[in-house]
Amino acid sequence: MQITVESREPSRMAADLLAIPLVELDPARWKLPARLEALDRASGGRISAAIGAGDFRGKRGETLLLFCAPAAPARRLLLVGLGSEDAVDAEALRRAAASAVGAALGRKAAHVALLAPALRRVRAPAQAQALAEGAGLAAYRFDRHKTRREEPAPAIASVTLVLERAADLRAARTAARVGEILADSQNLARDLSNAPANHLPPAALGQAAQKVAKEVGLRCRVLDVAELRKRKMGGILGVGLGSANTPRLIVLEHGAALKRRPTVCLVGKGITFDSGGISIKPAAGMHEMKHDMSGAAAVVGALRAAALLRLPLHVVGVIAAAENMPSGTAYRPGDVLETASGQTVEILNTDAEGRVVLADALHFARTEYEPDAIVDLATLTGACVVALGKWCSGLWSSDEGLAGRLLRAGESSGERLWRMPLWSEHREAIRSEVGDWKNTGGRDGGAITAAAFLWCFVEKTPFAHLDIAGTAWADKATPYQPRGATGVGVRLLLEWLRSGFTRD
Repeated sequence: MQITVESREPSRMAADLLAIPLVELDPARWKLPARLEALDRASGGRISAAIGAGDFRGKRGETLLLFCAPAAPARRLLLVGLGSEDAVDAEALRRAAASAVGAALGRKAAHVALLAPALRRVRAPAQAQALAEGAGLAAYRFDRHKTRREEPAPAIASVTLVLERAADLRAARTAARVGEILADSQNLARDLSNAPANHLPPAALGQAAQKVAKEVGLRCRVLDVAELRKRKMGGILGVGLGSANTPRLIVLEHGAALKRRPTVCLVGKGITFDSGGISIKPAAGMHEMKHDMSGAAAVVGALRAAALLRLPLHVVGVIAAAENMPSGTAYRPGDVLETASGQTVEILNTDAEGRVVLADALHFARTEYEPDAIVDLATLTGACVVALGKWCSGLWSSDEGLAGRLLRAGESSGERLWRMPLWSEHREAIRSEVGDWKNTGGRDGGAITAAAFLWCFVEKTPFAHLDIAGTAWADKATPYQPRGATGVGVRLLLEWLRSGFTRD
């Protein structure tokens, strides 16, 4: 799907579907924007008639499809509600674009035009980025394993964003390209997370990362079992050697020549399938555990976007990839594993494996790159879902400035975060009488003690942990999110990196 930006009179815009986002209208005092008067005439007065009849009020998420007069360049018009003008933000625009794309897909409309509305709070470049993101994300489908179709899947060939002012074109085209890259990178993360576990074991995830690296100019290393043993990564090995699909540590690097610039490490949990191991999970819902590598998927997507956007930063992605399976070689409750940092971990529950593999990945990131900040993403705990639901991801951080910037990036990107406590007392809950730490602190504050465990492996490096267990996949479709993997974290991380990730 090609996304372009033009400045043109709406009444002359040829399209299979022309989407018109409108703010909420006052029924007693509404007036059609001057920009739409010629389009209304070309449509045979259909826009003003629909609004005058009360069929459309511009409430957020509201849509109304109209068919144009035969001579009109656009075959269909879609009115899309943005809600109150004072509340219109980038997320409202993403959803408006997604509504347009969804309507087009349902009607096999190959060419879509989308009017950028006149707004006080959101300027043209920010509009263009948000509209491009929403369009690109809404067009996503994961259907590669379907072999039979009654008819070809609908596809959109082009989306044209139509600006009011030609003076905004240059900046808006640049911004739309950013939005397109972010959407494509998030869709890549969705593809990786949606992939069945038999199609994407740890070795295949490493190959996928290498392919992306080659396409966009990243450095990539994949450490196999022999290398993991050399580095004494007992956490990854302990979890991963219970499976015939052996573990990997995957490293992606952007801006290696920019080492004098700030360095940031993004660390992703890459459990390509999580059965729970010997502490096995219930059968119901276990198929969703192919998504337990969503943190890793987000890291791959974020590094791809960083490369294509040519960020002037040294950005490193570190992925701990393993499969957690029960077998004669699986780790057991009661085992003590020695991690790469030299710290030991008593295993109380083999289904708390994500933090164990991340212990080695975090230590590797800290010692290999001495970064200015480390952020990890992990589908780490069900406790986070209980606490926050599926509306936002959890944030824990040892650094106030880092936490603040991530929170702001979450609001701007539409991938919201909620900060949770991380105190020294939480470490006391995971001290072991047998080793240094135990891999679960019990039911009380389960998401917090999991974050505290990770904190033990970064020393004094500014650190943030994002628990995406509730946001990594969707049970219900929303305007730009079909059921399945969300690719959450890609837009958030790039917003943070682009706006400056260092401490305040």
